[in-house]
Parts: sequence; C-alpha cells; structure tokens
Amino acid sequence: MTATRPPSPTALDLAFLTDLDGVTDLVLVRHGEQDYDRRSATVGDSVDPPLSARGREQARLVGERFREEPVDVIYASPLARALDTGLAIAAHHGMDPIVLSDLREVEIFRDLPRDQPVTDSVSRHALLGARSRMVRDRKWDVYPHSESSAEFSQRVVNVLEGIVASHPGQRVVVACHGGVINTYLGWILGIGADMWFRPAHTAVNFARALDLQRSVAAIGDVHHLSTSDGGLVSY
Repeated sequence: MTATRPPSPTALDLAFLTDLDGVTDLVLVRHGEQDYDRRSATVGDSVDPPLSARGREQARLVGERFREEPVDVIYASPLARALDTGLAIAAHHGMDPIVLSDLREVEIFRDLPRDQPVTDSVSRHALLGARSRMVRDRKWDVYPHSESSAEFSQRVVNVLEGIVASHPGQRVVVACHGGVINTYLGWILGIGADMWFRPAHTAVNFARALDLQRSVAAIGDVHHLSTSDGGLVSY
C-alpha cells in the first residue's frame, strides 16, 4: 500500500497561517473595566486605576473561558487592571503571568503633574481640539504632553515581537490594553490609525506568527460575557 503524502499548503494557508505546523498563537486580551471617574480624576488617577466590580466579574469570566483551553505562557502589563485580568486567567493553569513594563497602555498626558487634573495645565479649548482631532484622526499625537504615536508603536510592536520570538509554536496569552491591541494588530494589517477599533473590556483577539509572516485570526470576541441583558459588555 502506497503512503499518501499530506497535501501541500495552499496559498491561503501560507498567507493566513492556517493548517501549518510551528505557528505561534498570540492571544491578546483587553483588561476588565476599571474603576475610574474622569470628571474628578487627577492625571495620576487615570494611569493605574483598579478593576471595578463589573471589571472583576469580567476578569473572572474570561479566566473561566480559558480554563479548558491550552495555554503555554501568560504575559501581562504591570498596570493593575491588566495584571489582575492576567492573574484571573493564570489561576486556572498553575502559572504566574510574566510582567513586562512595555505592555502598559499609551501614556496620555504623561508629562503633566500627576497630582493635578489635566485642566490645571491644558486649556479647555486645547482639550476640545484634541478630542475633535482624535475622533477624526484617531492618532495619539493629537494629545499634548503625551507619549507620541511613534514611541508607543515602537515599544508595543517590539515587545510583542519579542514575545513571539521567545515562544515559537506555542500558545501565548497577553493581558494588556486597548491601545496595545490596536497598535499591534494594526501593524500586522497595515492600518495607519492608532485606534481603528474599540475592543470591549476582556475582549479576546487572536493573531498568528510563523517566521516573518503574521496574520490576524479574530477580533473582539466577548462570547464569555454573554448574558440575557448584555449587561457585562462594556467599553
């Protein structure tokens, strides 16, 4: 009996990294909802707020989602909302998240005094102008006294590419932030905007990597938050 050779991968398999050996699966999970009131917050308050009560429930549910799924390693941003989300996933796999500072969110207004509201340093007209430009341009560069789009993109893509290079052929979960997810997936897809979609809290996003090829497999999955009234989905 003559052995049958497996079929060669198609062009679409090679383009999108399907049905291939040695592919790294990168799972990017946004953190749960944070406890943060922007109306009264100082600059420092906005940097590292904790999870809200709903955010803790979202984190618990995304952790349950991964309970029966294979996970080789978990990484997390050091900011509490992302780290606690990563811990909720890691608890089901007997491991601790690897914390990397470069996975933190974009640093808006980072050069302003942290103990004061933004309005103490930036005029109302400047803030309204930045808001208007963000709606249209969707670039972090519109905000004064902030980390630039180029700086943010460089640190995010570099750290995630470093993670990919460290785990060939493995399934890696990264608990991070909406800006981080947008930047990396946008880099893969060649999208110019810094924020081109808005992932819900604990939304799960999938990318694949093999050698120098990258592909996006799924974006914005929140089926683990399904309820009769949709009350656990938030942005």
